[in-house]
Amino acid sequence: MKRIEAIIKPYKLEDVKDALAEIGARGLTVFAVSDYDRSIGLSKLYPGTKHYKDFVSKIYIELITNDKDADKIANTIMESAKTAEFDDGKVLISTVNNAIRIRTGEKDNSAL
Repeated sequence: MKRIEAIIKPYKLEDVKDALAEIGARGLTVFAVSDYDRSIGLSKLYPGTKHYKDFVSKIYIELITNDKDADKIANTIMESAKTAEFDDGKVLISTVNNAIRIRTGEKDNSAL
């Protein structure tokens, strides 16, 4: 099993969600987060002033899938979240050793 985590721009969430639904990916968990990374010190122009931001609002997405679907899901997230602008985000893939559905006790792929 694989855990896919993605950090994306907030306005791309609906695009990503719709694209994942099209390929049948389910079980998406979403968090609103603040990113403190390369964007530190970048400025945004507001009427009459320049504003420096330390933290940038982002969306964190997480889902667990079987091994065979992981690359397809990761590519779907990358394609649907891409804006070609600075700091589009990241997709991370890691291995999940065990999963257990609390309600039924099902384990691993059956728990997904």
